[in-house]
Amino acid sequence: MLYDFNTPINRKNTYSEKWNVKENELPMWVADMDFAAAPEIRAAIEARAAHGVFGYTCIPDAWYQAYGDWWESRHSFRMQKDWLVFCTGIVPAISSIVRKLTTPAEKVVLQTPTYNVFFNSILNNGRQVLENPLKYDGKTYRMDFVDLEEKLADPQTSMMILCNPQNPTGNIWDRETLAKIGELCRKYHVIVISDEIHCDITAPGCDYIPFASVSEACRENSVTCIAPTKTFNLAGLQTAAVAVPNETLRHKVWRGLNTDEVGEPNAFAVDAAIAAFTKGGPWLDELRVYVDQNKKTVAEYVEKRIPQLTVVPSQATYLIWIDGRAIPDAPGADPDLAHRIRAKSGLYLCSGSQYGKDGEGFLRMNVACPSSMVREGLARLETSLKS
Repeated sequence: MLYDFNTPINRKNTYSEKWNVKENELPMWVADMDFAAAPEIRAAIEARAAHGVFGYTCIPDAWYQAYGDWWESRHSFRMQKDWLVFCTGIVPAISSIVRKLTTPAEKVVLQTPTYNVFFNSILNNGRQVLENPLKYDGKTYRMDFVDLEEKLADPQTSMMILCNPQNPTGNIWDRETLAKIGELCRKYHVIVISDEIHCDITAPGCDYIPFASVSEACRENSVTCIAPTKTFNLAGLQTAAVAVPNETLRHKVWRGLNTDEVGEPNAFAVDAAIAAFTKGGPWLDELRVYVDQNKKTVAEYVEKRIPQLTVVPSQATYLIWIDGRAIPDAPGADPDLAHRIRAKSGLYLCSGSQYGKDGEGFLRMNVACPSSMVREGLARLETSLKS
């Protein structure tokens, strides 16, 4: 391999949110990687830093070109320059869009279990969460379209947040599924926000389908949120974009982002994104192979040594969704499985309950780290459950 993903990097004392833990703890929770960014991206940031002047930054044509070329070459979908609007992050963008395109007390559909911050973006803005639970058969997740149509038909429902690929389950939704969502949402006048931040972290040989590429119904009634931050481990640089093909919808989104002051880049956000999308491909291809192997390591270890747990197969993200509902509650113990594991071994995983009621009894593990760390995490997990 050209790139080194094996050598651990000490992130303690760097103000890392992920590593702000006790000395003996191993954090495998929040979704950032323990890998250095691609050297090509670091070189672009270093060149920008060497200039020494960090004033206000505009968005050059090269930024639009980088996004457009990447989606066309990687995902066979050309995002037009006019569709793209810079924003500082996907979460600020979603919160802004909820505020701008819905009114207080209206309902926003989420498909649970789902990314926990979606709940905050809805509830903190005085809107209501309307859950459309995914169906889980013990192996895979699929959508419940009967329930979804019932929720979309509610006159108070004005928006749906789609996670594509899905976090935390790692599902890649197929074209037929996405098309059906598009038709239902158009039928009931419900706007779709498609969060596609995990779209590039797929298993080798797998690709996701951009929601807006599926049909006219999907394209004209949606806002797609995209970024290089998850893919290239750049979350701290606050660089992202929304793609809005419909001109009227785009103007409203643009107004919202600027009103909320989340539409202007910092001095490094543009250069980092351009470098990622123009020079980061080889690094990403190796990363996908490495992460896929880590996921296989977890699945094989759990099957052989921790049969009380079930790893849910996935095709995307560097997150592993683990079914721990067969683990009984210990008398007098914290009923939350993730808390009990952390208390016993120092292994810090995400509690499935964060992702909605349907996540209770599940765990989310981040394996975007050196394989040695994955093995240590698995040993701690086994020790925790045996004790």
